[in-house]
Amino acid sequence: MAKIYSKKALASKNLKPKKEVVSFLLNYSQALTVVKIDDKSFEIIAN
Repeated sequence: MAKIYSKKALASKNLKPKKEVVSFLLNYSQALTVVKIDDKSFEIIAN
């Protein structure tokens, strides 16, 4: 009844993100600014 978790999962090795996803993540990361004041941090998205 015990499952063997040491075997490799049947996952596709050819995982390639779409250009739209990469573009979205790059644009989001460029617009994101984290400002730390004392012990608090504020995330600001300049959009």
